[in-house]
Amino acid sequence: MCSLHEGSGLLLLLVLAGLQIAAEGRGAPPCRPGFSEDVYKVVVPDITEKGQPLFNVRFVSCGRGGLMQFECSNPSDFRIEANGVLYAARTLQRSTLPVSPLLITASDAATQQQWVAQVTLVPRQQVQEGAVPPVMSKDLKEIAFPPRNMDSQLKRMKRDWVIPPINVPENSRGPFPQELVRIRSDHDKNRSLRYSVTGPGADQPPTGIFIIDPISGELSVNKPLDREHISSFHLRAHAVDLNGNQVENPIDIVINVIDMNDNRPEFTHQIWNGTVPEGSKPGSFVMTVTAVDKDDPKTANGMLRYKILSQNPESPTSNMFTINNKTGGIITVAAGLDREKVPQYTLIIQASDMEGNPMYGLSNTATAVIRVTDINDNPPEFTAETFFGEVPENRVNVIVANLTVTDKDQPNTPAWNAVYKITGGDPTGRFSVPTDPTTNEGLVTVVKPIDYETSRTYVLTVEARNEVSLAKGIHTPRQSTATVSIRVIDVNESPYFEPNPKFVRLEEGMMPQSTLTTFSAQDPDRFMQQTIRYSKLSDPANWLRIDTNTGRITTIAILDRESPYVKNNLYNATFLATDNGIPPASGTGTLQIFLLDINDNAPRVSPQEVEICEKPDPNAINITAFDGDLSPNAGPFAFELANRPVDVRRNWTITRISGDYAQVSLKIGFLESGIYEIPIIITDSGNLPMSNTSYLRIKVCQCDINGDCTDQQHIMAAGLGTGAIISILLCIIILLILVLMFVVWMKRRDKERQAKQLLIDPEDDVRDNILKYDEEGGGEEDQDYDLSQLQQPDTIEPDAIKPVGIRRLDERPLHPEPQYPMRSAAPHPGDIGDFINEGLKAADNDPTAPPYDSLLVFDYEGSGSTAGSLSSLNSSSSGGDQDYDYLNDWGPRFRKLADMYGGSDD
Repeated sequence: MCSLHEGSGLLLLLVLAGLQIAAEGRGAPPCRPGFSEDVYKVVVPDITEKGQPLFNVRFVSCGRGGLMQFECSNPSDFRIEANGVLYAARTLQRSTLPVSPLLITASDAATQQQWVAQVTLVPRQQVQEGAVPPVMSKDLKEIAFPPRNMDSQLKRMKRDWVIPPINVPENSRGPFPQELVRIRSDHDKNRSLRYSVTGPGADQPPTGIFIIDPISGELSVNKPLDREHISSFHLRAHAVDLNGNQVENPIDIVINVIDMNDNRPEFTHQIWNGTVPEGSKPGSFVMTVTAVDKDDPKTANGMLRYKILSQNPESPTSNMFTINNKTGGIITVAAGLDREKVPQYTLIIQASDMEGNPMYGLSNTATAVIRVTDINDNPPEFTAETFFGEVPENRVNVIVANLTVTDKDQPNTPAWNAVYKITGGDPTGRFSVPTDPTTNEGLVTVVKPIDYETSRTYVLTVEARNEVSLAKGIHTPRQSTATVSIRVIDVNESPYFEPNPKFVRLEEGMMPQSTLTTFSAQDPDRFMQQTIRYSKLSDPANWLRIDTNTGRITTIAILDRESPYVKNNLYNATFLATDNGIPPASGTGTLQIFLLDINDNAPRVSPQEVEICEKPDPNAINITAFDGDLSPNAGPFAFELANRPVDVRRNWTITRISGDYAQVSLKIGFLESGIYEIPIIITDSGNLPMSNTSYLRIKVCQCDINGDCTDQQHIMAAGLGTGAIISILLCIIILLILVLMFVVWMKRRDKERQAKQLLIDPEDDVRDNILKYDEEGGGEEDQDYDLSQLQQPDTIEPDAIKPVGIRRLDERPLHPEPQYPMRSAAPHPGDIGDFINEGLKAADNDPTAPPYDSLLVFDYEGSGSTAGSLSSLNSSSSGGDQDYDYLNDWGPRFRKLADMYGGSDD
């Protein structure tokens, strides 16, 4: 809005009302030390020489004693004196000026408090070119640049382009709107202008906080401000004419919200947990508590101080801990922390702002829980000086005694867990003392067998320690060592053979009832008068016997080295020795007999069977000998053919190849197919040689071009013996007989089934008896039956056929229908069942028969019956002169009729 060109006639007037706003509602705030401004903008020449003064900062000390110390963030280019004057440390040009703001720090040597101000250096040429919009300060004054020969005392000169930030206190009570500043342009003298502001808080969110009177240019705040929400606002003021044309360049306005102490400190945690080892020295760090304050941390409103309000319990003193009032670090200040007495402390911590001023500051509290951790400052101590136990001899992994200790340290920690060590009384290492992880007891355990006959009692010295070493300065007391007295109980021990196994060398072939050796056992129970009895436990070949009292071993069979029970010339037998103790005890011993070989086995030919062709090529067979004996009772062998049968030597010859091998050759070029047995006499090389005639079975077969026997010839060569063939034939005959017997039995059963159907009592046979049916009716006159159904279909006249409409559905259709097969007129009485079955089958297979109850015709009697009605038969008046004696010849079934009609008058 403003320009530095001469004659521009621009004038921008800002009238502040901030002092009134800051003082309203709260009274005059206390004096706060610090720079007069937080941000400075300084115009510097384009070329600044070394040592040239540039700028003087003003610091408000509020009566603090001592000089303030100033420091510059860029000491290589600038330096600042104790009076606040900033000088150039070297020659600077426009291009070498720092781009970032320069920070000036003021420090109070007495309180170590610091304040920081920001300085922006702007080259003069940028201001003249309008790159930096000139503004006016609130007091219409600007810092003047003194000449180079001017002394260090600088003077202010009026300029019209610097406007410092406007400070507005937060939480103002009003009334609103409150005037902050008035903006005027010198162009409003000759024409009407309109003023406006833009930026966050005006026309951008949050909108409506700042408003401006468009005619008077009065900028006001419309509501209370909250620094914790927004700490500063950056607005831009505009001036336009009534046509909306811009008459001034926009001017920037910075509004800082001044912090008020309206927020209490808040701890980040309400309960803080920390630990400290017991026995810690004074000054040991424990923990750090932290609180935050939403107020400005650069002011006293946000500067916190910590203190301890209370300690519980107050043991051994009420001041075991202290806290750094600035950092919140808690340390120990007294000795005597003992977890076994006080395992935990509770501290109430207070955090206050206003640097801990109890009159103006706000405060809050939190709880710090400090747990005293355990160290190994208490050694384990035995509950008794001597422990007792007893154990049977020869028992291992047996707990003899339980050693109990006490330890005041925290349970189930390395400082509490006990470790036991035997320090005396066990030179052979027969005991160990592991720790029970649950009870922390020492378990005295036997790890090696104990012999009552060697030692009847043991006295052990056991020491108890922890898994970790004792704390420095703590010594092991006498109670950490105890004595363990162990009594050994005598038990009946098993007898033992010595040596075991026992080794004996003998020649095979020893005759029965020969004495081999005495295999006796010893009883380790020297203090018990006991006898030992012997028995045989294992004798695979059943060759040996042992005397039950003396242990003398004799043979009951010939010892044979070639027995399958002998392995590598060794025969093993196991014997049992049992004492008469209560309860009896037994031990085993093994007797190993090494059998020396003798020449007791004759050699045999190997292989025993071979196969050759009728025309062998080659015609030689390689053979060897097998002898169960060992050298020198085996090879080399002598081979020769037997003299009989005579054709053996005529057709075959044998040649010795080596000591163990020979070759049998065929003298003739062709040999009939078949099986030949060649007797060969083999003699071994024993001291008393043994000979044996062994038969070589040769199968001669027809061969193919490859020299292999054909399948048929293989079968012939296989040549089943006569006995095998007879057995096969007998099996086949027996199988055929069984099949034949089964067929005969089935036929016989069918006949019996048919005969049973005819074996009916004559009294019950309906064919030979007259059955009475209550009432036969009144004769033909009162019976209206249609007898046409009994006639054959071909004898009925066509006009007698009923119309279809009046026939019953269950009547047999008259035509057309298939003709029934003709049956015999008078079936044999024994075929009645078959007759009925045939009729039933015919009815079932008749497709025209109705599926329900209907009249079924089994046979036709023919047309024009001369017998008339059955009711007209009079057996008493007809046929009296007929001879019925021939009925006796028909069998027993007709004999009753013969008696009824053919007998005498009686």
